[in-house]
Amino acid sequence: MPITNHFYNGSTRKYIALFGSLFNKMVITRDSVSGTELQRMIVPISYGPFQKFLAKITQDPNLDMKQAVSLPRMSFEISSMSYDPQRNIAAVSNMRLSGESEGDFVYVPAPYNLEINLYIMTKYTEDGTKILEQILPFFKPDYTFSAKIIDDLPPLDLPLVLTSISTEDMYEGDFETRRALMWTLSFTLKGWFFGPVREKRIIKFIDNRIYSSLETGDGYTSIEIQPGLTAQGEPTENLNETVPFTAIDFGDDWGVITMIEDVEPEND
Repeated sequence: MPITNHFYNGSTRKYIALFGSLFNKMVITRDSVSGTELQRMIVPISYGPFQKFLAKITQDPNLDMKQAVSLPRMSFEISSMSYDPQRNIAAVSNMRLSGESEGDFVYVPAPYNLEINLYIMTKYTEDGTKILEQILPFFKPDYTFSAKIIDDLPPLDLPLVLTSISTEDMYEGDFETRRALMWTLSFTLKGWFFGPVREKRIIKFIDNRIYSSLETGDGYTSIEIQPGLTAQGEPTENLNETVPFTAIDFGDDWGVITMIEDVEPEND
């Protein structure tokens, strides 16, 4: 089947939003020696490569200019995608949608692993460890959340696996220059990508002929089946009371009209 139809489910955009929402309310505090809370702050998070933020830090090593990047902060980005054959489902299967067009469906999605890096940048080691300790207990090593990827399908379980953690000291200045520390948390999101929504045609009329033998000219039994619905919207089994079957929708409360007729053999 050629890929010629246009569609967009926004799956990658949804995965980015879902991942960011897990960490967008991270809070840390700074305390005095006696343990009294001196400052409470929300750690901002944004989508983008860490090089962009490091460039701003390099332009202002002391991190005290008004336009400089404030630390701590977090950023994340999708580094790569790869097909996951272990989660493959037969391509002939399909999933029925629950929207207004009840005959619509989509084929089973393609399983892909999204590699996502979360960067934590701080000026102080203690800030970084406070952020890490609010993340690590939830990954053993995976955390599963549910989300709707296609509006008319049930939510899907999406495992998010923490695969590695690394740290780096970005200090390159003199002893008077404050350093920037960065932790990199690598995750694998086991996502799905759906194809276009397809319209399944509804069979509204059945015309069947049953022959008693294979001889030419023998008689047969004709069986015709169609939905029945009156002009007032009531189900009916009477052919004389129904509107044309082409005017009956799948979701209507229709009856079943069955017509059986014996057709005699043709005379020589």
